[in-house]
Amino acid sequence: MKRQLLFIASGCFAGLSMFGQSAVDAYRFSQPDLKGTARFMSMGGAFGALGGDLSTLSQNPAGIGVYRSNEIGFTLNLDLQHSSSDAQGMKTSTDQTKFLLNNIGGVATLRLPSNAVPNINIGFTYNKAASFNRRYKGVIPSLNVSMSNYMAGMANNAGLTVADVESTNSFDPYNPNDGGIAAPWLTILGYDGYLINPNGDPDDPYWTGQWGDAANIDGNNVPGTYGSGYFDVIEKGSVDEYNIAIGGNISNVVYWGMNFDIVNFDYRLQSLWGEDLNNAWVYNPSSDNLEQTNSNWNMQNLYRANGSGFNYQLGVIVKPIQELRIGFAMHTPTWYSLTETFSADVLGTYYNREYNPMTNNGTPGYNDVNFRTPWKFIASVAGVIGSKFIVSADYEWTGYQHMKFSEPTYSDDYYDWDYYGMKGAPFISDIYAETNQDIKDYYRQTNTLRLGAEYRVTPNFSVRAGYSFVSSPVKEKLKDNATTVYTAGTMPNYRLDNTTNYVTCGLGYRTGGFYVDLAYVYKHMGSEYHAFTPDPGSNVVSPQASLSLNNSQIVLSCGMKF
Repeated sequence: MKRQLLFIASGCFAGLSMFGQSAVDAYRFSQPDLKGTARFMSMGGAFGALGGDLSTLSQNPAGIGVYRSNEIGFTLNLDLQHSSSDAQGMKTSTDQTKFLLNNIGGVATLRLPSNAVPNINIGFTYNKAASFNRRYKGVIPSLNVSMSNYMAGMANNAGLTVADVESTNSFDPYNPNDGGIAAPWLTILGYDGYLINPNGDPDDPYWTGQWGDAANIDGNNVPGTYGSGYFDVIEKGSVDEYNIAIGGNISNVVYWGMNFDIVNFDYRLQSLWGEDLNNAWVYNPSSDNLEQTNSNWNMQNLYRANGSGFNYQLGVIVKPIQELRIGFAMHTPTWYSLTETFSADVLGTYYNREYNPMTNNGTPGYNDVNFRTPWKFIASVAGVIGSKFIVSADYEWTGYQHMKFSEPTYSDDYYDWDYYGMKGAPFISDIYAETNQDIKDYYRQTNTLRLGAEYRVTPNFSVRAGYSFVSSPVKEKLKDNATTVYTAGTMPNYRLDNTTNYVTCGLGYRTGGFYVDLAYVYKHMGSEYHAFTPDPGSNVVSPQASLSLNNSQIVLSCGMKF
């Protein structure tokens, strides 16, 4: 399917994706996090060469081979979130608090009558691999373009007629009654909500938005459109892993392990974009004309993806001398089978009337899809000085450009995604081919560095500290507004993450077989909010805001070794 973009009067390009996924969704599904036991988190997650901790089952499974006794434990997490946005000097902040169960599980040790293979260990844990909980919102005081013009650009790009977007009780734009080509819901919402308007021949119209298009077409000397925008985004959900690991050691020099993960995935997104415009061009049903008036409208999107998957991990730790440990781990992708549900509505007020069109009359659509996360490789080294001091470092490579969507082996979609494409487009044999190419165009590998240290002050009491750095997964041309970003469905907004930094510290106490660990973890991630894609070919930049996403986590672990 060739994407042909049309320059619209607002100066923005409009991308068109008919399907339920985009490259932006792929990263949403794969974004990393630092979760685990309090000891693991207090040392920045740098445990790849250490082992002997329940979190290592999902990092370097060879860590299970270090165990010489049985263990059970659990971890609780108080997550304090603060986000702020900055757009044209207007700053907005929001806070929320979540209580999480990070980890619970155990390891059983089977001792063998052999010096070469002294034990085999089996572990079962639940681990929260990632939490999606966050909220950010903001105000953009001075717009230079309206999202309605983006919608109009989509209609012009697809060559849609008025009949293509007119809704009736029997109309389904994804499966038209006449067997024609599907129209995107975003343009249908725009038409029903009076955000976009056809000009000229209804069978070959030029679509315009509320931002001054009529002035350009008519050549009239009329006041220009101006106004402000606002956004509010709420994300929820998590990636929950159920680990089944087995490992052991060879002559107390080589430790090995393998781990099979069953993964539950649940991601929910509620996104709001609104505009308060003056001198906007809006169709007036009373006069049957486009007229300038004040326009107050917003669009809300609801999206959820949930399902299950699995992955496999293999690792090894080598201890050539007592003071040195070297680790390596390989993580296969997680292969997911997901179901998406989505809906959207527009609420607009003009000429003292309220309009509230909804996708599919309020009935959510759904789509089944398979998704593959990226490969991961972890190399680690740790030094043990006497019986008091440990220093460790991990390097992790993650290839986000290798994420991939594919069709399920069977399809039970609410809409027939396979058949319909852009107006005038040929039959599509691989509906995710362009999305998977977008993934390669937008994203790159990330490099993660984790550092940790632990000092045993007394035989019972330890102090710990750590640091972790994750490079940005986004290619520079996206950050520089130098490329068009294609999104899916009715959700044109997206977020581009920059680098992520973690600063950690903690305490540990042990007596007999009982232990309790406490950690404090501070996370800072910079990001950029885009209401819709910019136009790389003009000086007009779509509405954007800088985001600062901060988390303070207080983590408590308790357990028993026996």
